[in-house]
Amino acid sequence: MSIRLDLVYTPDLANPLSTAYRELEGKVNPVLQAQYGSVGAASVTAFRAGSVITEFVVQTTEINISRVTEANRNVTIAMATIAPVIGSVVAQYNSSNSINLTSLIYTGQTMTLTCGLTDVNLGTISSSEWKLKGQKLTTVRFKIVTAGSLSTLTVTNVKKSDIGTYECLILGTELEFFQKGNVTSDIIKDAPNVLLQDKINVECKEGTIQPLKCCVQSPYNVSWFEGTTLLNSIPVETTCIKHDYTINVCTGSVEKTFTCKVDDPSDFAQTTKLTIFTETITCNSPEYGTGREGDRASGKCDEDQEGTKTAECQPSGQWVVVEDTCIIKIINDLLSKSEDLVVEDVPVFVVELKDAVQEEKENISNSSATISAIVDILNTIANISNAVSEDVMLDVLSTVDVIIGDDARESWAFLNSNETLNSSSELLGSMETLADGLNDTFTIKTQRILLNRTMFDNSFMADLNSSVVIQIPNSDISNVFITTIVFSTLNIVMPTRNSTFDVGLLNATGNGTLADDAINAAVVLVKINATVPNVTLSYNKLNGALSLNPQCVFWNFTLFNETGAWDDEGCIFVSDINNTVTCSCDHLTSFSILMATDIPPKIITLLDVITYVGVGISLASLIICLIIEGYVWKAVTRNSTAFMRHVSIINTALSLLIADICFIIAAFIAKNPLENPGEDYEVPVGPCSTATFFMHFFYLALFFWMLVSGLLLFYRTVMVFSHMSKSTMLAIGFTLGYVCPLIIAVITVAVTAPGRGYIRKDNACWLNWLETKALLALVIPALTIVLINILIVIVVLFKMLRRGVGDTAHTDEKHTMVVILRCVAILTPLFGLTWSLGVGTMISPTNEGIHIAFAFFNSLQGFFILVFGTLFDSKIRSLLSKRVPTTNSTSNPTRSTSDGIFSLSEMFNRIRDRNVYHVPGARNSNSSSASESREYLN
Repeated sequence: MSIRLDLVYTPDLANPLSTAYRELEGKVNPVLQAQYGSVGAASVTAFRAGSVITEFVVQTTEINISRVTEANRNVTIAMATIAPVIGSVVAQYNSSNSINLTSLIYTGQTMTLTCGLTDVNLGTISSSEWKLKGQKLTTVRFKIVTAGSLSTLTVTNVKKSDIGTYECLILGTELEFFQKGNVTSDIIKDAPNVLLQDKINVECKEGTIQPLKCCVQSPYNVSWFEGTTLLNSIPVETTCIKHDYTINVCTGSVEKTFTCKVDDPSDFAQTTKLTIFTETITCNSPEYGTGREGDRASGKCDEDQEGTKTAECQPSGQWVVVEDTCIIKIINDLLSKSEDLVVEDVPVFVVELKDAVQEEKENISNSSATISAIVDILNTIANISNAVSEDVMLDVLSTVDVIIGDDARESWAFLNSNETLNSSSELLGSMETLADGLNDTFTIKTQRILLNRTMFDNSFMADLNSSVVIQIPNSDISNVFITTIVFSTLNIVMPTRNSTFDVGLLNATGNGTLADDAINAAVVLVKINATVPNVTLSYNKLNGALSLNPQCVFWNFTLFNETGAWDDEGCIFVSDINNTVTCSCDHLTSFSILMATDIPPKIITLLDVITYVGVGISLASLIICLIIEGYVWKAVTRNSTAFMRHVSIINTALSLLIADICFIIAAFIAKNPLENPGEDYEVPVGPCSTATFFMHFFYLALFFWMLVSGLLLFYRTVMVFSHMSKSTMLAIGFTLGYVCPLIIAVITVAVTAPGRGYIRKDNACWLNWLETKALLALVIPALTIVLINILIVIVVLFKMLRRGVGDTAHTDEKHTMVVILRCVAILTPLFGLTWSLGVGTMISPTNEGIHIAFAFFNSLQGFFILVFGTLFDSKIRSLLSKRVPTTNSTSNPTRSTSDGIFSLSEMFNRIRDRNVYHVPGARNSNSSSASESREYLN
């Protein structure tokens, strides 16, 4: 009990041995004894500051409320002889009995504590309060109910941290009742943690033994039951048992339920559902076992994690995780601790959270459930914090920085695909709440986040991290705090869904986003404690190649039943100049820009038709080309030039044929999210890398064999007096055609594969572009060869215009060289154009025309080889039509043959004066030379 005297407090009153203490005690004790003598012995115990607060106790063996109430009223009057009394006096009864405690409780259960006296009238009860370890209990896990003179504390989801001393205070108008009690480790024990696979699928085969394993921590024991029947089990490992279930009869698909029960306490148990099926196995993996399409199976978390994982069997034959509650243990402990967090403990708690996240950052990025738990913790911190200091915000942003890194991209995609989880929106919301509570001015910078809090008068302009410029024009406000937070990598965290998104497709789109949109700038959060009519934001694009349909947006937390989405209300697009997008908005919140990306959806079907029909035509053309070449081989390879020309064209066709086959295989390996909604479209690294390697190698071989054709033409036209054997030509040709591509392909793998940058991560099996630019290992050699061949064509044409196709060339060789020239002159630009368009699709991925042109030319390359590399050769056409007999190199060519070899040279001949020059025939063709010249030149 206490009474407040209107006296000046001096430090001496804190010392019971001081003269001042003894003098005041000597005056107060007789008054207390006179007033409370009928109740019990009363005496001073201490003096405290606050005027002078006199603490005293009244020791009694029996409570008489009427006497205590009367003494409380009289003591204020009696004390007036010493000093006026401030306020009233209310007696507090300290019970010597302990709070009524639960005998035994397990973590996770509900505990009930009761205090009070049923036979004592405390007057009108206003309220009651409880404390644990001196801290008042106010969080939702603790529920206090006061009825009569009793107060009941209900603790849900009991934890080991609930062990300690509980204090109960019931506040009545006549008397305050105080009671306490200790909850020890003998009262709260760790609940049995039963671990097993709750879903197992197995193919029905008579005699198959399916082991059922169940584990529990010491000192508990478990047993297997089927219904009420106890099953035989054998111990395995230290705290596990195993029951071997034998499949005896296969009459169809059946489901069986097995229960693993704790022996004591017996109300703890977990079940396993075993599905035995007779259909064909679709999925099979060591972790999830076998299953049919649509089956679900559970898997174990990593050793340092708590929770479960559930995967679903996809039509592709892969198990895809659909539920993941595996949380790193230290983070799970902090999540549990945060449920009872109070504002006074926040500074210490955020340091503990930051240290734990930094320690486990490599594992956190790959655990979606852990990231979600951290977001929940941050949300709790934000909700209970009224004022946020710089130190607290630094620890919070250091934590956030870890979970928004690029290595967490897949985890955020999984979280955004779950309709019941809203972690990305909650994260941004907690940042906005914390920004509202900041004090003072300061700047915080982490690897991925920049926070700036400052003051401004009238207008404001700042360049935030060289990625966003914010400008507030004349606003007629002064001395206003403004907080800006730039998140440079939040584009991997936030989904791209906007206000027009069909929320019914949330899970079907894979990550809750629009496949044809991208967040193409940093996300900037702007907070100000005033109304601003206009703010201008200028963003540097993350991907300068995107230019289609820029949308100035802010994150609207209220859309889709508080799920949130990007909204453009109140924001307008101003300009897109030099990779800088400028927006103007009439409110402040979290802003960014959305831009269209990838292939425009409306032409996907058209591109598919062009690609698949074109590739089919290309494959058929290449097979026909190889058949024709084999049919006419002996007749058209009578000299070394013709021999190498046909070797080149055969290997060119063969390389493209194999590359196209690999392309088809790769298309089956990878899945595109637009064509296969809801499926896992992350490419399998092993098969996809193999397909990509062979595509890369054979596409390179295609171009290098075109280079062989160009060099052959150059050699026979320019180096007319040089002679090279067939074996030497073959060695050079195959070295260029296959060894050089192999070296480039192998080096590409060696350089990029160790960092997982060899292939794309999703949607298609192809060389990586975004991270490592591995695709340049194809583009640069291909376009270089195109350039070389074009230069060769120019040089050869120049030589032809000056002196013809080699003064010493035989007729067949002249024919072959012209065919090579025509083939190189036509196919080189076509192939060069095709892959230039391919580069264009990367530089401008939203351009419909480039995509259509690339799909057309790329899918018909085999057809071009058949037409321009084989069928344009008049000799081959003659042989196929059986109209011209085979001739040797010294005989005169027939008219049909010479008609076929006139075109290019005659075209350039007619450009000039017909009598300016004359191309002589071969010197050993005697009288036929004039005829040949006339026929060739006409």
